[in-house]
Amino acid sequence: MAKLKQAYVCQQCGYESGKWMGKCPSCNEWGSLVEEVVEAKKTPLASSSVKGTSNAPIRLKDIKIENEIRTTTGMNELDRVLGGGIVRGSLILVGGDPGIGKSTLLLQICEELGRQEKKVLYISGEESVGQIKMRGERLEVHTDNLSLLAETNMNFIEAQIKTTKPDLVILDSIQTVYCDDITSAPGSVSQVREATHKLMNLGKGYGITIMIVGHVTKEGALAGPRVLEHMVDTVLYFEGERHASFRILRAVKNRFGSTNEIGVFEMQDIGLKEVLNPSEIMLAGRPMDVAGSLVSCSLEGTRPMLIEVQSLASFTSFGMPRRTATGLDYNRVVILIAVLEKRAGLDLGNYDVYVNLAGGLRMNEPSLDLAAALAIASSFRNTSVDPHTVIFGEVGLTGEVRGVPMAEKRVIEAAKLGFKVCIMPKANVDKLPSIKGIKVIGVANIGEALDAIAVR
Repeated sequence: MAKLKQAYVCQQCGYESGKWMGKCPSCNEWGSLVEEVVEAKKTPLASSSVKGTSNAPIRLKDIKIENEIRTTTGMNELDRVLGGGIVRGSLILVGGDPGIGKSTLLLQICEELGRQEKKVLYISGEESVGQIKMRGERLEVHTDNLSLLAETNMNFIEAQIKTTKPDLVILDSIQTVYCDDITSAPGSVSQVREATHKLMNLGKGYGITIMIVGHVTKEGALAGPRVLEHMVDTVLYFEGERHASFRILRAVKNRFGSTNEIGVFEMQDIGLKEVLNPSEIMLAGRPMDVAGSLVSCSLEGTRPMLIEVQSLASFTSFGMPRRTATGLDYNRVVILIAVLEKRAGLDLGNYDVYVNLAGGLRMNEPSLDLAAALAIASSFRNTSVDPHTVIFGEVGLTGEVRGVPMAEKRVIEAAKLGFKVCIMPKANVDKLPSIKGIKVIGVANIGEALDAIAVR
């Protein structure tokens, strides 16, 4: 029999130690080392863990590049994030807060692929097949090519995949699966790592696409070891407020496409519906001629998106004014307030400042700087800005307005939705072609921007 030994394993990075330590020396996380029973066994050396590969080196010019076999999911927003569709044999990890819609999205994928005569195996370690059936009826999933399996033993799961040989396997979730040859509890570093390794070998060896669901921590990061993200081909995050209707699907890792694209969905009674024109949806119902409300244009990958930036500057009698940012980086907002005080002469030292992106979105693109700064100034002066104006640009510490990439796409998107004026960096105006229906105003610093909207 193989020897059993006690080890302390970091639940964040997988670092193993013979004794307990308060701080992991690998990832510097406090209180993450948990005692586990580790089986010391010798792993026989194999020529290759993945079918069809060789350990012998191959010259670069002798390598034949094969076209990636992609399968469209029937959802344009999801295909956009994946880079054009699901790649055969890929391993995809889907994360998100509880109740955000991960299982709903995966069941809708099952219906779309079933219509394409693709065999789908849905494995659940958290719900019974009856519960999945009830959700499937609500989402109108009626395909005959979908098979359900409620199982948590990785050996049984592996045997079923080899027997049925489906085109797509969905596992919900990886933290509930365990391997018999590892004595630690399900969800531990050892179990998650071994189960993912077996799934990776199955997917690559048999050409099966596998999508696994991962739990997230209270900070919003994927639970378990970071090695889990390194092993998979694609990592998708489902973002959005649980009680709001809009959801954003974002790729933070993608070996087969860009990580800059996002997909926008709206949660409805019958499931997730694609939002093909998010700019129009995000601006619906915005207030007109109200101080502190501006429209900016952010770029996610190749898609321009118009967003309402709101701000409220309220006088306070306390010595420490409050600054709050929702949807934007807090430190960035504090910097913008300092720039307005130093470069534009606005006395915000006795004012609470709140900045918000409408619709529950979270954006970190620097092009929102100018709109956020002008929204703060608009609320401070209690002066409204023309509602048909769109503003974007990056603001530096000296008050300069720097250029942003793909300015032409942003202006075209604003003109398409009926905006008449665009305030943007002067550096972009010189290279911008003439666009009908919209007036372009270039500004070089924060002072010129305030003059352009008549707020001083």
